[in-house]
Amino acid sequence: MSEITLNPEQLKEILKSAIVELIRDNREEVSEFFAEIIEDIAMERAIAEGETTDLVNRDSIFQLLEPKS
Repeated sequence: MSEITLNPEQLKEILKSAIVELIRDNREEVSEFFAEIIEDIAMERAIAEGETTDLVNRDSIFQLLEPKS
């Protein structure tokens, strides 16, 4: 078996092409993947913010969630 040698620029171009092809061929899956990442980041930020704010009682939260008549 022969050895393949790539310089950093060749490797970079091959990786770029592979990533573009992956995204193009699997657009829906890639979109779902990024949506999950964004949701995870938002949840992490919400939890961090919640740890630094004052506690609120349960009833006041449910009052905010009740539909206005």
